[in-house]
Amino acid sequence: MGADHGHRLHFHAHSPLHSAPSHAKILALVAWVLLVVATPAHWFWAFGVHAVVLALAIGVSRVPVTYLLKRAVVETPFVVFAVLLPFIATGERIDVLGVAVSGPGLLAAWGLLVKGTLGVLASLLLAATTEPQDLLLGLQRLRVPQQLVQIMAFMIRYLDVVTDELQRMRVARESRGFTARDPRQWPVLARTFGALFIRSYERGERVHLAMLARGYTGSIPTEATRRPVTAHAHIHGSRR
Repeated sequence: MGADHGHRLHFHAHSPLHSAPSHAKILALVAWVLLVVATPAHWFWAFGVHAVVLALAIGVSRVPVTYLLKRAVVETPFVVFAVLLPFIATGERIDVLGVAVSGPGLLAAWGLLVKGTLGVLASLLLAATTEPQDLLLGLQRLRVPQQLVQIMAFMIRYLDVVTDELQRMRVARESRGFTARDPRQWPVLARTFGALFIRSYERGERVHLAMLARGYTGSIPTEATRRPVTAHAHIHGSRR
C-alpha cells in the first residue's frame, strides 16, 4: 500500500548521492544543519562556503535546481518574517535605500533567511535523492525509537490519502458555488480543516484497532520476519 506514497519529492536519477546509504545521508544532513545554524550571522564568507558546498552536492546529485526551488515554497513563512524583522526589531537604526531599519534586526533577518534557505534546500536534496522507504530504513539503522519510525511510516502512507480527501472537499465546496475570496469565508475553511482533522483522527483509530486485531504488539513485522513464518506454515501445510 505504501510503496508509491510519499514519492512526490523524490527525483529519479542515477548518481553517487542517490546510491549512498540512507543513514549516512541522514547523518550528513544533521551535521550540515548543525554547522549552518552554529555559524554566526556576520560570518558572510562562511555562508558563501556553505553555499558552494551545497551547490556541489546538488550538481553531483543531478537534481535540477528548479526542481528544488519549486518545492522550497515551504520556506515562505520564514521569508515573510525575515522581511518584517528589520522593521519591527529594536536597536540602532540605519538607512537602507532611504528607509530606516533596525541594524540588529537586519543582521538577524539575514541570518534567519540564509540559514533557513540552506537548511531547506539540503533537506529537499535528501528527499529528492532518497526513497521514503530508504529513509525509514536509515532511521532504523540509526537506532531511532521504533515508535517514531512507525509514526513516520504511517505519515508517508496516508499523506496522499489525506491530500486527496482535502481535494474532494474543495471540489464539493466549489460545486455548491463557494469561493474563498475574502476573510468572511475563513470560518468555512476553518470548519473544513476541522472536519478533515476529525476524519483523519478517526481513520487513525480504525487503523490502530485493525492492527491490534491482527496481533500488533508494538513493532511491525518486516519481510525478513514474515518469510520464515510463511515457509514454516507452508511446510506444515504440505505435511498435512
